[in-house]
Amino acid sequence: MKSLRRVFSFGCTLLLTVPTAILEAQNPGQAVAPAAARQQAPRPPQSDAQAKIVKNVNYVVLPVTVKDRGGRLVADLRQDDFRVLEDNVEQKIEVFTAEAFPLSMVVLIDNDLKSKDAPQVEASLEAIVGGMSTEDEAFICRFDEYFYPGKGFSMDPDKLLTELKRERLGSRPSVARPSGTFDPPTINGQSVTGGPATPATTIEIGGKPTKALDDAVYAAAELLKDRGRERRKIIVLVSDGVNAPKQNKNKYDVVLQQLLRYNISVFGVGVGTVFIDRKFDKLDRLARYAHNTGGDVYYASRRGDLEDLYARVTEEARNQYTLAYSPRGTDRGADYHSVEVRVKREGLSILTRDGYYAAVLPAGK
Repeated sequence: MKSLRRVFSFGCTLLLTVPTAILEAQNPGQAVAPAAARQQAPRPPQSDAQAKIVKNVNYVVLPVTVKDRGGRLVADLRQDDFRVLEDNVEQKIEVFTAEAFPLSMVVLIDNDLKSKDAPQVEASLEAIVGGMSTEDEAFICRFDEYFYPGKGFSMDPDKLLTELKRERLGSRPSVARPSGTFDPPTINGQSVTGGPATPATTIEIGGKPTKALDDAVYAAAELLKDRGRERRKIIVLVSDGVNAPKQNKNKYDVVLQQLLRYNISVFGVGVGTVFIDRKFDKLDRLARYAHNTGGDVYYASRRGDLEDLYARVTEEARNQYTLAYSPRGTDRGADYHSVEVRVKREGLSILTRDGYYAAVLPAGK
């Protein structure tokens, strides 16, 4: 059966269904254990599958999510249930595992939400940590017309909680400018060149006062690209989906190429009352990034919905099937290769990336 495309079901709460066991295991409302207690548990040794993937840099690695018609994760498939085709040529699956991979994720938060939506999102952010395992690492970032990188990747839940508690959506960080750079001239705190001075630690990603979502995703991909092959690399994009393509320096196709080159999946969490008004066109960017990178997209309009969704995203990303193969029978001189994953069982939908760029193969990428 060919891969089914993503089908969105919009109900009263606009939530996709998920197994009860997952919600019980990853309840964001539960208190997060202190870092010291969590760090006492020894780290599990690298599995055979992870070791093979790291060692063989020629493998193409495909994270694959499989769901039934109700949107529930399907966890009982075996290697011989899958088929992989590259450029329409069937490939031999050399590594197959259903084990959970640790996550390296950039949590990319929309810094320019509507005034009635921002407080709901702000109050829900701490629940992101509740969905993390002891092996996951996160990098908290924000964006509007600028990209605001946080304090780097961390596996320490206490540090992440502290950073998230300090988030005030709509504000702009004020941190000392890195050494070797200089502040523009100002008079009474205002730039003499007109307009506000650029925040010290930001990367300018748009020339006008509007959101540059594409550039923000590109910047997040830059942070993730060097994380190891034994980790699942994802961007959790929390946004209302509003974007001004003409204000981005990096167009959508360029950003998508970067994501595919480094095997990065985007998981969109759509927020805001835009869903009640059924103005779903504004979510086009979230859905497109998720669909084309093998991620997923969820929608919510209330704080409680958001807190549940963070756990669903991390659980889905961590527990994808992993398929790896050495490409054979295709043109190795081509830069881009299409990929299709099929399953034998009827009635299932498959989420995986549609292809990859050859430069994803060097070690460590």
